[in-house]
Amino acid sequence: MSTLSPEQIEALVAARCSLPFEELGPHSAEIKGRPAQVIRALLPHAKSVSVDRKGKLTVMERIHKDGLFEAVFPGAAEAFPYQLRLELPDGTTETVEDPYRFPPVLGPLDLHLFGEGSHWRLYEKLGAHSIEREGVRGTSFSVWAPNALRVSVVGSFNRWDGRRHAMRPLGSSGVWEIFVPSVGPGQLYKFEIMTRHAGAITLKADPFGFAMELRGNTASITWDLDRYTWKDSEWMASRKARQALDAPISIYEVHLGSWRRRTEENNRWLTYRELADELVPYAVEQGYTHLELMPICEHPFDGSWGYQTVGYFAPTSRFGTPDDFRHFVDRAHQAGLGVILDWVPAHFPKDAHGLGFFDGTHLYEHADPRQGIHKDWDTYIFNFGRNEVCAFLLSNALFWLDQYHIDGLRVDAVAAMLYLDYSRNEGEWIPNRFGGRENLEAVAFVKRFNEIVHEKFPDVITCAEESTAWPMVSRPVYLGGLGFDLKWNMGWMHDMLEYMSKDPVYRRYMQDKLTFSLFYAYTENFLLPLSHDEVVHGKGSLMAKMPGDAWRAFANLRALFAYMYAHPGKKLLFMGGEIGQWQEWNHDAPLDWGLLQYPGHAGLQAFTRDLNRMYRAEPALHQVDFEWSGFQWVDFRDADQSVVSFVRRARDPEDFLMVVSNLTPVPRRGYRVGVPDGGVYREILNSDSGQYGGSNTGNSGLVHADDIPTQGQPHGLEITLPPLGVLYLKPEVLHPNALEPAADE
Repeated sequence: MSTLSPEQIEALVAARCSLPFEELGPHSAEIKGRPAQVIRALLPHAKSVSVDRKGKLTVMERIHKDGLFEAVFPGAAEAFPYQLRLELPDGTTETVEDPYRFPPVLGPLDLHLFGEGSHWRLYEKLGAHSIEREGVRGTSFSVWAPNALRVSVVGSFNRWDGRRHAMRPLGSSGVWEIFVPSVGPGQLYKFEIMTRHAGAITLKADPFGFAMELRGNTASITWDLDRYTWKDSEWMASRKARQALDAPISIYEVHLGSWRRRTEENNRWLTYRELADELVPYAVEQGYTHLELMPICEHPFDGSWGYQTVGYFAPTSRFGTPDDFRHFVDRAHQAGLGVILDWVPAHFPKDAHGLGFFDGTHLYEHADPRQGIHKDWDTYIFNFGRNEVCAFLLSNALFWLDQYHIDGLRVDAVAAMLYLDYSRNEGEWIPNRFGGRENLEAVAFVKRFNEIVHEKFPDVITCAEESTAWPMVSRPVYLGGLGFDLKWNMGWMHDMLEYMSKDPVYRRYMQDKLTFSLFYAYTENFLLPLSHDEVVHGKGSLMAKMPGDAWRAFANLRALFAYMYAHPGKKLLFMGGEIGQWQEWNHDAPLDWGLLQYPGHAGLQAFTRDLNRMYRAEPALHQVDFEWSGFQWVDFRDADQSVVSFVRRARDPEDFLMVVSNLTPVPRRGYRVGVPDGGVYREILNSDSGQYGGSNTGNSGLVHADDIPTQGQPHGLEITLPPLGVLYLKPEVLHPNALEPAADE
């Protein structure tokens, strides 16, 4: 006769028991006035089960036909170590550890910090972790599901049977936990959650899972993150200086799935390790300082480009394992290349195995669609007012910086987080408690994110894609700002692309598009982006935006890049722009590398390479990006000829260069431009150089300044301006080893 009631037995075998550790495993009891130990096990796949005490077997009684077994040990006052010996239907035997004999892994401090939203290393506690308990190796599983009736971990190790490993709730924290012996890395698993909706069952991937199956399949995969040995200590020691605001930062934005493919092998993706061998040296050769990867967290839909994330802690399995991705980052660092990740805390998709309606309630998202659904993407919005949600996201940000040595996070869609009425009509949103449109909880989250990231990793970059005029995005939180290091300059990008896409005959009426950005250039720490967003959804490639015939299109694009690199602000260019790809970007196809057989495309690639190298070599181009002392207009009034000229200065004001842009196809000989100092100026860059595919119109390398005051400057130069060209001119006395251009008149 079992010591359990029929109701308790029925709840166990039907997997409706919310407190399985109170019934299964070892329990002290009193039988006939004497102490005893009762051991119960639910093993539906076993024919019979025995308790193995150091080789002594005690056959357990089957107390229910569905595999509930019980053994009583009279006189045993305390629990004792044991194993379970199973006889399987095929006649084989198996000895296993009983997961219900182990105490909890998570302690009260972890649960307290999680509840108050201040546990920054949750990834070390929640999810699946390979550990040792009482000399037994296995995996601890834990998940936050406060409104569930029952939670089980199911997987390849228990035949996906939710009766086998029902988890214990840890007090009122909402966290469920179990240690499963013998489960190691590489095992598929999910959490089976019985909700309060008439006991409906849902299967969810692990929100903290370190690896996931390739899309189409949706299980999480156990993974040991302690196995990889990093070799990037030199980079990590020098990272602070490499990423300072006065350092050159030139970013190559990449979508890993379409940068290059093995077209001869069914158009397959490159692996992380192949990308380490090919992408990393390419970016280094092209002179970039950083790679920015479009989201690599696991996502089910290729067409989202990673921006609809399900596995926030799992690098996508499209390109390999977590250790393969670490190898990629490691190789980038060893080559002197930083790695920035696109990070998406603004929203998440509705896929059934993801975070949405996680425990049968709107746990991670708002319940009210006026707060909880992004209309543009039909995705859920995180509930930033819930401590545990903020702890999940903040620990995720730190996870990538800690476990993967990531050098920066570019936060996607910040404006969508900050405004309650983002992309909503009147009546489709709920004002904040003051009646305003600002999402106060999201604002607090963003500030906390930047505070914690910079406290724990003071040498990393945070960058905001923020498309509105929200003030002080890149100012410290203690001064009232949001705390980002950099903000994308979307206004500059739109103005420049509008200007450059117009036929030069109309540009005299658009001179303000070139100059307006300098009115606000120092209100934020700006990054100038020519990103993937500008070459998709019918917008055409950068090359396709350029007017005129092919020669003029190439000249326009070289001029755009040269003007961009001379303008204050850090730089970002999306892949394919550097080779002049004509076709709009397609995430399902590789870049058109075959174009490099043509001189115009090869010349453009060489130009971006030399431009990057000059940008890094010339302090005047990067050292003072965020103060007026680094920029001085010489002349912006010559709209009739579409010419502008200005000075860029380094921290040492005597270290400067002149930038002169002629954005019409008409060469201008004998053009006078004012300069601050006399002497000899060297033409260190000419976007019209013949080596880049230009007409080779220029100034034979050197030009002498006269003492005639010009354009408010004490000296002047009489120079030739190339058609659709940009010149960088440097005082020779300050830069005797400047790069010799090939351009001649």
